[in-house]
Amino acid sequence: MTNGYLETSLDWIPEMKNIRLKDFPSFIRTTDINDVMLNYLITETAAIPRGIAIILNTFDALEQDSVKPLLAMNPQIFTIGPLHMMQQYVNDDRLKPIGSNLWKEDASCIDWLDTKDPDSVVYVNFGSITIMTKEQLTEFGWGLANSKKDFLWITRPDIVGGDEAMMPPEFVEETKGRGMVTSWCPQEEVLKHEAIGGFLTHSGWNSTLEGISCGVPVLCWPFFAEQQTNCRYSCVEWGIGMEIDTNVKREEVEAQVREMIDGAKGKMMKAKAMELKKKAEEAVTVGGSSHRNFDKFVTEVLLKRNIKLTGALVRPPTCDTLTCMKFSTKGAVSHTMRHIGPADTAISVGSKHTPLGLGHGLNDVERIER
Repeated sequence: MTNGYLETSLDWIPEMKNIRLKDFPSFIRTTDINDVMLNYLITETAAIPRGIAIILNTFDALEQDSVKPLLAMNPQIFTIGPLHMMQQYVNDDRLKPIGSNLWKEDASCIDWLDTKDPDSVVYVNFGSITIMTKEQLTEFGWGLANSKKDFLWITRPDIVGGDEAMMPPEFVEETKGRGMVTSWCPQEEVLKHEAIGGFLTHSGWNSTLEGISCGVPVLCWPFFAEQQTNCRYSCVEWGIGMEIDTNVKREEVEAQVREMIDGAKGKMMKAKAMELKKKAEEAVTVGGSSHRNFDKFVTEVLLKRNIKLTGALVRPPTCDTLTCMKFSTKGAVSHTMRHIGPADTAISVGSKHTPLGLGHGLNDVERIER
């Protein structure tokens, strides 16, 4: 739709004032009432009041307002994120091989980053499934090149639908010494590196949380699912990002990269990102909100009901329903419809005080009833 209608703001969604239609998740931004994904999400979100527990991969200081309407539907909601930061309390060698990467990592980029100045490098990664056209790839490439800033660009071999992702020799020559292009990397390690000054991202929830956890401002180019909503929150609600138009142009990329690394707005975004980083660290520390919520989830739900979780498999001993949701809490189509976005995280419980396990490739909702 290109007539401007998607710019319409809505004021009737609880705790999400003035969100635009274009900020809705792509799965529910449809005019077809028979759409499969729309009806799947309506069915699953209708289960929220019946759930024994709902776990959210977020933390109170980040999304408390968005969680409030859900609490009215079911008080047994536990914000226990960022989950990747909770791993610091896990001392189990059996879990080390478990990861969520779909591609082999190239760790040589860390050595390259070691040669760069603090806050000088733009990290570019559009996730493991985003697809773009050859023209969009070219615009991003020349925008980065023309910015004259250092960059680490992750370009999967399949990022261009039907073609191999390649830039012309002139691009390679223009960016020699200040640009590194590789197929995949250890993202958390990269984002933690002092050389990273910004993150050009597709705004997937995992990437959004990882960026926040490392205090890195973002340039957002959302692709599908809940990424549009995550982008809205990064740019408007949290003030840590800027959005790049879907119809990307190299001039816009160049200008926003320069602003993020050198500009006044970039410095403001960095400051706000660092504030959220501190709050994320406080949430997962012993006694923090997420740590307490996880302990409460284990004690009051799993142990009390003798429920065992292994990966995504849930086997309640009674006919009650356990709903495990892994999602960004944002997005809505009505006061009873909440978007459930893929955070690719499940919980495996080993003991009262041990948050174990991280699963990947799970459905958005795991609800098993006897």
